[in-house]
Amino acid sequence: MLKPQISRRDFLKLASAGSLAFALSDLRLEHALAAPAAIKHGRVTFSGTPLYDAPTFKAKQIHNFGADTVVEITSIDENGEQGNPYNSTWYQTKDGYTYSGWVQPVETNYQKPIFNIPDKGQVGEITVPFSDTKKDPYVYADRGYRIFYGTTHWVKRVVVTHDEKSIWYEIYDSYLKKSLYVASHDMRLIPNDELSPLSPEVPDTDKHIVVDLSAQLVTAFEGEKLIFSQRCSSGVKGTDTPKGEFTTYHKGPSVHMTNEGDALEDENVYSLPGVPWCSFFTGAGNAFHGTYWHNDYGRPRSHGCVNLPSEAAKFIYRWTKPTVPPDTDYLHLPGQGTKVQIF
Repeated sequence: MLKPQISRRDFLKLASAGSLAFALSDLRLEHALAAPAAIKHGRVTFSGTPLYDAPTFKAKQIHNFGADTVVEITSIDENGEQGNPYNSTWYQTKDGYTYSGWVQPVETNYQKPIFNIPDKGQVGEITVPFSDTKKDPYVYADRGYRIFYGTTHWVKRVVVTHDEKSIWYEIYDSYLKKSLYVASHDMRLIPNDELSPLSPEVPDTDKHIVVDLSAQLVTAFEGEKLIFSQRCSSGVKGTDTPKGEFTTYHKGPSVHMTNEGDALEDENVYSLPGVPWCSFFTGAGNAFHGTYWHNDYGRPRSHGCVNLPSEAAKFIYRWTKPTVPPDTDYLHLPGQGTKVQIF
């Protein structure tokens, strides 16, 4: 997330003229967008992810990782072979290299339990690479679904199982209409001040989001000042992200996204619980949201949404209208919201 010095007017002129890439280079924005943060561990996002002996897809393949393997990242090579036009970053492990787009950066931050849950519930996020939910609040209960680092979930209450001395958060899945249980040490309950609006002093008429699909780039402006820029992954051909002008009129901190029941016979069915920081801009479910199933920003990969790293999606969620109260799991206000332009 960046704050380079370029006005909204100049940005749109450059984009419409097809000169945006040159401007980004001059502003050193391309380098900054690609620069990785301090990353020590990563979760492999799909089974069969290759490990090579050099940071190129043409190198010798020395291993295949299983899904959800957590690997230690010893260094980061920003000058490997491009996996997409905007990502040449590779992660080095003690045994070789793997393309960063296949690996979700993760941490392991165990939490102390919080026992005072508001009556309406509270949003929590997973702070470990992955956690297996349970159908009942017991260590040896049947497993529910697996949830991943950075996902968010609506917490209804805390449950203490005295006979086995375990502490659980009961989460509610509004799509499945059922509760599951998460070990309390795997989840951080998000305090209210972390959900407060950003730049509330700026009139909403001065806030404006621009999505350039050709550059796979999301930018946000306050008046003429560019205050945010982040590479994204938009919709693939056939499920394209719609072009035009929209507003972020309905939002939720955690959504179970799925096409079950709607997918055609030849389509891939997906079910993604805990998608974080969703700012919807159409009634068909297109949204800015955090992403945990890939790290390949710069390449269209979605079913029409605008995939972002979770912290970037959280910025959009907090910066745009409407403001979702901390005790609310979904807010729908037609006719309101922050302006979005997609081209």
